[in-house]
Amino acid sequence: MHKPLKPFAAVENIYTPRQRTVLLVSSLIGLAALMVVGLAQYLTAFLAAGILFVVFRPWWVALVHRRRWNHRLVTIGILLVTVVVLVVPFYALSSLLLERLVAFAKNPEQMLDALHKLERATGLNITQQLNVRQLLVQGAARVSGWLPSLASSALNFLVVVGLMLFTMYYLFMQETYFLLGLHRYLPFRNDTLEELGVSLKNNVNANVLGQVLVALVQSILTGITLWIFAVPDPLFWGVVAFFMAFLPVLGTPLVWGPAALYQFSQGHNGQAIGILLVGFIVIINVDNLLRIVLAKRMGNIHPLVTLVGLVLGVEIFGLIGLVMGPLLVSYFLLLMEVFRRENRRAREEEAT
Repeated sequence: MHKPLKPFAAVENIYTPRQRTVLLVSSLIGLAALMVVGLAQYLTAFLAAGILFVVFRPWWVALVHRRRWNHRLVTIGILLVTVVVLVVPFYALSSLLLERLVAFAKNPEQMLDALHKLERATGLNITQQLNVRQLLVQGAARVSGWLPSLASSALNFLVVVGLMLFTMYYLFMQETYFLLGLHRYLPFRNDTLEELGVSLKNNVNANVLGQVLVALVQSILTGITLWIFAVPDPLFWGVVAFFMAFLPVLGTPLVWGPAALYQFSQGHNGQAIGILLVGFIVIINVDNLLRIVLAKRMGNIHPLVTLVGLVLGVEIFGLIGLVMGPLLVSYFLLLMEVFRRENRRAREEEAT
């Protein structure tokens, strides 16, 4: 009996081995780009999962690898901590701010009354120059237009959080395979991968743990300042200042600045001036000093890398860019150093 012939065995492939390699790599890059574009809406979930994996991994190593605790229970505990410490407070604060924004939108007369009092206190004619009533009406219409989309926004938030927690679960449960996969598929030497890992850890320490400490100090200072100068509800606005402190450049002035204007509008000029003095002299300088010191101490990150990275990251990734931005700049500088080192090694090999 005759053996069946393979129909394509005798067909000559038109590509050389080098061309096939180039086309294979190009196909992989193209497919990866399509996947990134398709998941762009939820990319922050995967980035946040990776960052939290680095944040909680020391706990994981201490409890699972050293004390031999059950890895599934430790993973579930880390997920619960993430939900209780990060997700619930963020969602609750967003809801409270939205409720107050809707209340202002429905009652613009309260803000107009405060502006009239501010005019009488400062002698400036604000309402006619800015046509504030028209702006408030437009703002009320805009906020009212947001209300129908709240359900879909909440659903999108739940999807992002679910993807983040799901990704974190498998990163911890399959930690060994994940780390081996990085060493196997990333196109870097082992020493370069170790340097990239150290850079990631330093950036997370400086821009997550350090930033949390900076935000906590600023929120405490803001809350105490508002309490001393008799601003209503200082505890709530102190909590708001904690989250606002994560925003570069703007930050806590978005809280104590309007508080000072409110005191001006109520005729409490001394208290308003006190808030401004404490804000500009104490709170802002503490922010700048702590950011630089903690970035250098906790992660050995140059202050210029942190500053450029914050501006770049927030523009591209939003709030999570507070970590991703400095990480991108650090990786760029590190890969430039790797490129220089590899070229020097190649020249030395050619010389010998």
